[in-house]
Amino acid sequence: MKDVKIGICNQKGGVGKTTTAINLASYLAVFGRDVLLIDMDPQAAATSGVGIEKVDGTIYDVLVGDKSIEEVIVSSKVENLSIIPSNISLAGAEVEFSNEVGREFLLKDALDSVEFDYIIVDSPPNLGVLTLNTMIACVNLLVPIQAEYYALEGLAQLIRTINLIKKRLKIELKPRYLITMYDSRTKLSEEVSKQIREYFKDRVFKTIIPRNVRLAEAPSHGLPIHLYDESCKGALAYKKLAEEVDSVEW
Repeated sequence: MKDVKIGICNQKGGVGKTTTAINLASYLAVFGRDVLLIDMDPQAAATSGVGIEKVDGTIYDVLVGDKSIEEVIVSSKVENLSIIPSNISLAGAEVEFSNEVGREFLLKDALDSVEFDYIIVDSPPNLGVLTLNTMIACVNLLVPIQAEYYALEGLAQLIRTINLIKKRLKIELKPRYLITMYDSRTKLSEEVSKQIREYFKDRVFKTIIPRNVRLAEAPSHGLPIHLYDESCKGALAYKKLAEEVDSVEW
């Protein structure tokens, strides 16, 4: 049992965060790992992206104390991959938990009772209480960065938040960075990728996720990429990422 928790975080939307959460979790499950995917985004894209539609309970029910975490875990179409779904109920969490003592630790406390080889958490595109819960519960962070102009500028706030958590809560967060949406036809992607590697050095995954139409299409069919088109460039890249993640000392 590996017991590795990884939070997929970036306050910027459209960087491949949910795509990474779904396909990393799915490939780790294909490799025989016991994987739990948690959808912490009220938009519930990770939930629909693995084909989950009607649910009896969500992560919201766990965070508010209405259900245990075991009660809301559901199976997916992928063997070894379970999911805790989300829905729009989670949208009010920022206000609902605002006066709750220890609100940043709700997910961490809930996860104490479950064991998986990997727990992958997809956080919303902001730095609110749900993302803080993800960071604190997982400690290991995977930060997707698109290989586009201003990619690093948008990370400044995230890095400040990580440093603040380290300083105030004495929690040593461990971010690693993933280059996404790489377009090999453009000089810009190459330059941004080089800049990211120079800045974050060995904290950047070797694997690069390319821009790929099939990756964009798969969620609308409720399928991880390996069930939609396992031979496309996007699928091969996420398989390689999962192999890299599984070989890393977290």
